[in-house]
Amino acid sequence: MPLSSENQMQVLTDILTNHSSDCCGSVSECEQVERLVKSLMVNTHINDNIKPVLQEIYQYSQNGINSSDLSSHITTNQQNLSQWVTNMNQYS
Repeated sequence: MPLSSENQMQVLTDILTNHSSDCCGSVSECEQVERLVKSLMVNTHINDNIKPVLQEIYQYSQNGINSSDLSSHITTNQQNLSQWVTNMNQYS
């Protein structure tokens, strides 16, 4: 059974919150973020206001996947992670 868009947003928010609070993560988590964002971006039922945030999160995941120092990448984006979670909670 596929995840609903609400479930996808919750999983995405959980991963980003964990990255923010733990200042670490894995490439597989970044890959999952990428998949979730792609799925949400094509979903016609999500609020259009969240799409620019999703685009930023997608770029974050891409940079994380290709980063030679993922922990540093996450730490550098600490403020963004918190803001993205706040924005997603506002529009979901």
